[in-house]
Amino acid sequence: MILHICVEEDWAAGADPYRPASLDDAGFVHCSDPGTAHIPANALFRGREDLLLLEIDPSRIDAPLRWEVGDPPHPAGIWFPHVYGPIPREAVVAVHPFPPGRVGTFSLPSSIANR
Repeated sequence: MILHICVEEDWAAGADPYRPASLDDAGFVHCSDPGTAHIPANALFRGREDLLLLEIDPSRIDAPLRWEVGDPPHPAGIWFPHVYGPIPREAVVAVHPFPPGRVGTFSLPSSIANR
């Protein structure tokens, strides 16, 4: 499983395939794994209340999936999954609310963490 942070409004628009702005801006869809989803969330979305975490089955994606240095690079050299094409909605196997905690920071939702 890979994860993608998504604004509720963008997902609700219902486009199929899902094509976030990063696909045009960076050439790929930024994703994470369960152990790293909090890193971009806290760096880029701290305090936002309108986020979802899309759970994606990589076997249902036709586009290339590459594990690469983060964009921007993480100081610890952590690699992240990047999808080089749009995400078919059928590849999204679950959608999880992704609210920040009390101080505005994010942690993995219990719906994923408690598996």
